Amino acid sequence: MAEPIDFAKLSGSGNDHICLANRDGRYDGLVGSPERVGRFVRTLCQRGMGVGADGVIFAGRPANPAEADIAVRHFDPDGTEAELCGNGSSCLVRWVIENRWVAGREVRIETPSGIVRGRQDADRCIHVCIPKPFDLQPGITLTAAGKRWQLDYAVTGTPHAVAYVDDVAAVDVARWGAAIRRHKRFAPRGVNVSFTQALAVGELAVRTFEFGVEGETLACGTGSATAALMAARRFHWPSDYTCGGEPVRVHVRSGDTLKVYLLIEPDGTIVKVCLESVVRFLYTGRLHPELAATALASTSC
Repeated sequence: MAEPIDFAKLSGSGNDHICLANRDGRYDGLVGSPERVGRFVRTLCQRGMGVGADGVIFAGRPANPAEADIAVRHFDPDGTEAELCGNGSSCLVRWVIENRWVAGREVRIETPSGIVRGRQDADRCIHVCIPKPFDLQPGITLTAAGKRWQLDYAVTGTPHAVAYVDDVAAVDVARWGAAIRRHKRFAPRGVNVSFTQALAVGELAVRTFEFGVEGETLACGTGSATAALMAARRFHWPSDYTCGGEPVRVHVRSGDTLKVYLLIEPDGTIVKVCLESVVRFLYTGRLHPELAATALASTSC
């Protein structure tokens, strides 16, 4: 390849992402080809054979600079595009600010699901507000993997099911998550599945099976946000947790605790959903020409 491929690797509470700068449009041709970008992303995300990650983010020019500072295209490890990634957005916020692509500590991100607004509160503390969730469907009952499940459903950029359990540590995420993810109720696309244990008022433990990854991740930002939103509604938590004051604390597999701030009107109208997480800047790097050639090849040898 004529030009080297430089990247940054960041982790949002254990959800790791490869970030690529595309403000000059150098990757537009790649991103515009589902076959080529799919191969590229799968190669880079493969752990042990590539860089290894839960996703690849291309940061490009926004369609309307008056509304957004950066535009993002996010791809899951299977090469498919995701409309939104909560932790990926958090990683992008820190990366953009540290690259000084914006003045100050706030970033407006154009995503396929809408504008994400983010800010850096401290070196590693990132706060993002995601587009309003929609298509809320509480109280779904279905059978998967031989078990009867009580689920809530909502779209927080991508579709999520919240499966309530008594002991999240005992959940067979790989088996049960895959069964719910592929259940006919959510066909044809499928659904992300967040197994959720209510620990106390305003406190959850969550483990998420993500489609596109096709397995459990150490954290899922939109999954945590969905779990917090639907649990607050299901368990009728006090208004402290729905008026933007007290955050819902979500303990994830990595050991981090994400904070979800909800602003919901008395009539149930969702005004705002914001997520606060820890973003670690892991490293920057340059793909070796051999890996780059493999990722960009149209056919394998």
